[in-house]
Amino acid sequence: MILKEEIYNNFIYDFSKILRGKIQDIEISKLIFLCIGTDRITGDSYGPLVGYKLKHLFKNEENIKVIGDLDNIVTANNIEKIIYNINNTYETSFIIAIDAAISKKNNIGKIIVSEHKMNVGSGLNKKDMYVGDVSIKGIVAKDLKRPQYNFKLLQNTPLGLIMNMAECTAYGIYNVINV
Repeated sequence: MILKEEIYNNFIYDFSKILRGKIQDIEISKLIFLCIGTDRITGDSYGPLVGYKLKHLFKNEENIKVIGDLDNIVTANNIEKIIYNINNTYETSFIIAIDAAISKKNNIGKIIVSEHKMNVGSGLNKKDMYVGDVSIKGIVAKDLKRPQYNFKLLQNTPLGLIMNMAECTAYGIYNVINV
């Protein structure tokens, strides 16, 4: 099993490197954290939990916006409207999409940072919707390659795993932004 400290350190290194590489030469009016998921499915609550923690950590930051938390969820059902509103409200925003993901068993617990857009809901065969300028995926369960099995697995994901990953992600983001 991967140690929490190792996951945190790897995440900070990857996030810092990708974020600095992507935003160094562009003008940004708002840094937006788009935290995707629902609190009704334990394995899918990673995004809203990260959003909840980030809202508290960045509550006094004017140039940072957190969209999606335990009170206001962002899911495949409302994300198109939210992206539309972001694009019409913030002229030069930079979106960091955060969501739970499924992968190989040995990746469970890892936090993967990518310099690419995120395909929302792909593990459950939802329609393709790509969001974000950068993406952060918390690997919460093994991909069983069948949407109905994946859904059941997400319903039974241990809450402790999700809470630890959300904490690592939120504090990692906070520490990278405030360096």
